Amino acid sequence: MRIGIFLVAAQFPGREPGRVLADAVELVVAAEAAGFDDAWIAEHHFMSYGVCPSATTFAAVAAGRTSRIGLGTAVSVLSTWHPVALAEQAAMLHHLSGGRFTLGVGRGGPWVDLEVFGTGLERFERGFGESLQVLVRALSGERVSADGEFFGFREVPMVPAATMRPVVACTSEATLALAARLGLPMLLGMHVDDREKAAAVAAYERVRADAAAGGEDGVAGPGTAGHVAAAVGYVADSTRQAVRELAEAMPRWLEPGLAGYLPVDGRPRPPRDVGAYVDFLTRVHPVGSAAHCAETILATAEATGLRHLILLVEGAGDHRRTLENIRRLGAEVLPEVRAHERW
Repeated sequence: MRIGIFLVAAQFPGREPGRVLADAVELVVAAEAAGFDDAWIAEHHFMSYGVCPSATTFAAVAAGRTSRIGLGTAVSVLSTWHPVALAEQAAMLHHLSGGRFTLGVGRGGPWVDLEVFGTGLERFERGFGESLQVLVRALSGERVSADGEFFGFREVPMVPAATMRPVVACTSEATLALAARLGLPMLLGMHVDDREKAAAVAAYERVRADAAAGGEDGVAGPGTAGHVAAAVGYVADSTRQAVRELAEAMPRWLEPGLAGYLPVDGRPRPPRDVGAYVDFLTRVHPVGSAAHCAETILATAEATGLRHLILLVEGAGDHRRTLENIRRLGAEVLPEVRAHERW
């Protein structure tokens, strides 16, 4: 079983973005020392929820500061990237990191990013499948071309070329079905519990099986491995203490952070009860004593079949406390999980 950390470069009140980013790199270094398998960074634009606008740039810096730990994007927003340009970035990171890099991509949201970067609402709403297929082709061979609604260009060589399989953030049935047909692993978010994660894995396998039975091109059958799930990870001397500390700290980040999601077309922003959301996160994820965290991780693996979890470790807001959280998770939780996992 693989366990990594998940970073959003969260800007808590009073913190300067440049310091947040520098500290986030230090968290990756600490995670490597603590024994984590990988570290994943999210991409956001124009908001305090996360102050990393280029997850690939962050991964490049982290690759230069580490030697063993895997690195991934969770996710790069494909709706605002040209897929071939993103494939070139991924290929560079693959080669320069010694194969430690995994590209995670997602559709993103109908946010103002689409206006600023000029990709538009149409590509977000209808073009994600085409974007993903161009990306997959660009990471599957020496040359790539496109002749579609959103992308059309002559065949060109991929320089450097790299054979990589992206991970896809799946928050809708349509994206799940697309990932399944392309044989790409899912990235499942923190907002779903074990029951919903298990249902997503089962739905993915059904799509793969149905597509293979129907003779669809490029579908090799059910059971593609490599799914990743995000969760909050926070350890304290007791579960009550851990829950209390996150319940006090996380709303200070989430309230202004979530308010930064600005729709591009004036549609209402989805409401979020921050208190209820934090309560959900601390109830269903590994937040508590070391024993409780280990038990929760093992229970998630048992219930869902997932073998790769990435833990959001920044919930306390204070950099020193986050470093201590990583240290304790590595020293007290990871050995317990690895000693008792049955896979």
